[in-house]
Amino acid sequence: MASFRHPLFCDTELWTMTTITLAPKALAIRRDRRAPRSMAIPWLLPLILVLGVFYLYPMLDVFRLAATDQKLTAADSHYTFRTIVDTLGNPALPGVIWTTVLFVGGSVIGQQLLGLAIAQVVIRSERRRLFGATILRTTALIAWVVPGIAGGIVWQMLFSEAPFGAVNGLLRMTGLHPVAWLSDPNIAIWSAVISNVWRGTAFSMVVMYAALKAIDPVLYEAAAVDGANAPQQFRWVTLPQLRPAILVNLIIITIQTLNTFDAIIALTGGGPGRSTEVLSLFTFSVVFRNFDLAGGSVLSVLMVIISLTLAVVYARFLPRQAAE
Repeated sequence: MASFRHPLFCDTELWTMTTITLAPKALAIRRDRRAPRSMAIPWLLPLILVLGVFYLYPMLDVFRLAATDQKLTAADSHYTFRTIVDTLGNPALPGVIWTTVLFVGGSVIGQQLLGLAIAQVVIRSERRRLFGATILRTTALIAWVVPGIAGGIVWQMLFSEAPFGAVNGLLRMTGLHPVAWLSDPNIAIWSAVISNVWRGTAFSMVVMYAALKAIDPVLYEAAAVDGANAPQQFRWVTLPQLRPAILVNLIIITIQTLNTFDAIIALTGGGPGRSTEVLSLFTFSVVFRNFDLAGGSVLSVLMVIISLTLAVVYARFLPRQAAE
């Protein structure tokens, strides 16, 4: 037991008695520090049970179904690896994966850049006490609460090539030719990206706004004293301080975008052809249109593997403290 020796404790007997007296108290303090950890377990048990029943068991069941030939129209199934081979060997899968890469990559880059830009505008407006900063922040958050189906329908009306299409109507007013936003296979995927960026930018803006508020103003004052202008301050002060927030936001919105399904099915339904059929929509089609539950499970496992791989890759670039 560690203890201190005071000059007053010169007598050996007095020193020994003091040490014996303090030792039980120190042990009691240690037990008190350990007590909250053990007392927290009963409180966490309901959460553990809920996660186990509603998350862990379905996930394990998906892995089980992936090794069967289960159909929605059949009650019986058999364990086989043939489903995995057939599903991963589907000729349409490479094209679907490439479409998913374009959709996820374009959406993530757009959401990061727009979210950071809007957060910067809001922060600067608040510091200068400009009118409309709260309105801008609230307006950006509106898209976040709009359901994916509703957002897809709204953008379908905006991109419509009919006379009532708002975007093409503006192009006609300016003397430009209308664009086949949803019927051209080369443009439809980018229309889906624009729709998804509009919807997801609010989340990135909130993350960046919180990270910008946490930056110490002294850093900017020191940079200004050293003669750094605004772009240099952004390059050498803001971005390094935002690195953990950017990477964490990157992980979250990548997984969210990879699982996006409702907005695309409302906007294009995966067409024209398969130009906007991402992996999540392809999984839906395999299960509920082809009634292939086992094949859909294989694709679900593939999505989990892709999500975990991307999360691990992103996490490797996190600073050590942020990763912990």
